[in-house]
Amino acid sequence: MFVPSQYREPDVSWMVGLMRENPLALMASNGTPADGPFATHLPVIIDPGGEERMAADLSGMPLLGHMNRANPHWAALDTGTTILLTFTGPHAYVSPTVYDFTPAAPTWDFTSVHVHGVVERIESTEETLGVVQATVQAFEKEFGDSWDMTESLDYFRKIVPAVGAFRVRVTKAEGMFKLSQEQRPEVRERVAQSFSGRGCTRHAQTADLMNRLP
Repeated sequence: MFVPSQYREPDVSWMVGLMRENPLALMASNGTPADGPFATHLPVIIDPGGEERMAADLSGMPLLGHMNRANPHWAALDTGTTILLTFTGPHAYVSPTVYDFTPAAPTWDFTSVHVHGVVERIESTEETLGVVQATVQAFEKEFGDSWDMTESLDYFRKIVPAVGAFRVRVTKAEGMFKLSQEQRPEVRERVAQSFSGRGCTRHAQTADLMNRLP
């Protein structure tokens, strides 16, 4: 991903936060010349207990994901396959009307993290169940209401044979936080204020990130 220097994340925690808050990633990998590349939207979490092993570019950080085994992408996803995971964060259109100067051009502020890594397929039913449980725990903590899955574990065991789980060993990650940094501070403030007044979650989240910039 091409990331101009002014749009790089202020700290690695910004990339980790975006991944945690926007865990529905797009996983892409090469296919055959006949099939072309594969791309699948799927939930991805940081392997519990693995965050402390990450480097500044997130290399070494372990991730967990899963998809439907009926998906042709699963059959093409061998252990050792190199993949790209794209996490998309808050984004919003910027109209020149908020700049208060001319000439000007519109743009789109957006945030994204691209994660490169190597896949390890998980074949064990119990390990696959563990990935599903870890995913539920992570999402209930972040987005749910601490739902207790205990009474549903037998149901989980019935559906797990259709689930393809995997680990990803991150080799590098790049963050793009394009938040009007090229503008003067007072112009960037007007852009953030325009987002805050929209009453839309992604606009508000974009404004919040802009206000956190150093």
